[in-house]
Amino acid sequence: MKMKKLILIVLIFAAVVIVAGAIVVSNLEKNLNELTTMEIKDVDLSKVKDGTFTGYYQVLPVDAKVEVTVENHVIKNINLVEHGNGKGQAAEVIPQMVVEAQSLEVDSISGATYSSRVILKAIEKALIEGLN
Repeated sequence: MKMKKLILIVLIFAAVVIVAGAIVVSNLEKNLNELTTMEIKDVDLSKVKDGTFTGYYQVLPVDAKVEVTVENHVIKNINLVEHGNGKGQAAEVIPQMVVEAQSLEVDSISGATYSSRVILKAIEKALIEGLN
């Protein structure tokens, strides 16, 4: 009798863990899929004041924090302060690409699309801070 109760408890626990895991995975997939269609607006640099501005963006499991330095309406430097990336480390070249292009309209890095988009969104948020 005790063995049957123990087996029942273990089975119920396993079922709960499986359902919870499926929900978590489903939410992560939904978040990451939204990244591929999310709009990243190119900010008009002629309206951004001089200074260093911080931007942060997160879509689990990826996040990025940047510091963007603007002088005379030119992006002088982008420091990638934090990047929780999973497999997206290759996207850490995005800040340099934005500096070179002076635009957020740069290609995502193949194999690191999610990280590329999160970093670009963090840069966008920093530049928008410079508009205020």
